[in-house]
Amino acid sequence: MVGSERRWRLLVLVLGLGLVVAACGDDGTGGGSTETTAGAAATVDEALAAKVPDAIKSDGKIVIGTDSSYPPNEFLDTDGKTVVGWDVDLFNAVAAKLGLKTEYQSAVFDAIIPGVQSGKYEAGVSSFTINDERKQQVNMVSYFNAGTQWGTKTGNPTGVQPDDACGKKVAVQTNTVQDTDDLSSKRQDACKSAGKPAITIDRYQRQDQATAAVVSGKDDAMLADSPVLAYAVKQTNGQLELLGDIYDAAPYGYVVQKDQTEFAQAVADAVQALITDGTYKTILDKWGVQGGAIDNPAANP
Repeated sequence: MVGSERRWRLLVLVLGLGLVVAACGDDGTGGGSTETTAGAAATVDEALAAKVPDAIKSDGKIVIGTDSSYPPNEFLDTDGKTVVGWDVDLFNAVAAKLGLKTEYQSAVFDAIIPGVQSGKYEAGVSSFTINDERKQQVNMVSYFNAGTQWGTKTGNPTGVQPDDACGKKVAVQTNTVQDTDDLSSKRQDACKSAGKPAITIDRYQRQDQATAAVVSGKDDAMLADSPVLAYAVKQTNGQLELLGDIYDAAPYGYVVQKDQTEFAQAVADAVQALITDGTYKTILDKWGVQGGAIDNPAANP
């Protein structure tokens, strides 16, 4: 991830969501509640629908792996089982263009791409930042741009500086680009080269857990996708603040199997159709994430 504007709340969401997810049976192994959602109201594009693989088309729905702990992109609604968010709203509209309904299955983030590869999921919709490593494993279809943002407890009591976090405790969701590319490599290497203490990286399976760790004071700061941090600040009612500027903007990508190149292009064309007819803008505006809009969706950009 590097950041769906649904109704991700729940008792100052970031603190309560973890409990709700646990109560719904997410054991941290990629399981969790499954909720079938009808595709957003839209006119089916028959030419694009014809490019949907028969194995997906046969039951009229597409089974999607998603990490439902990443508000406002994808998270659990107040019923504790329905996956909502702007990412969900947008892909529902994409699926509807393809003549499909959607079924979301909650999973830990780093289990989704392997699940798509194995056929457990027919797509992955979970704020995946497109990069070369992932494109070697699956097809990725761009649909949004997000950057990385830092956040800390209001007032920055431990004096964290994004450009010099050496010796600080930083929370991050495991296997995101913020974990693997930013903290674990670039920033950790910089601390070592400068002869400064290493960053203590606290990795969490869910973003809400990372957010709660900063709110409680367990960790000094966190970094995540820009829309996610902005939403967390809003939902914690003044307990958190943004730190520094957004950087390393990159596209999010929907994930489908590596051999489904025609399907990946059909998904890209469906996103383009939603941009053209205004549905795309309406969904992003609804969630307040219009700053990440793109106008050139593509398969494996």
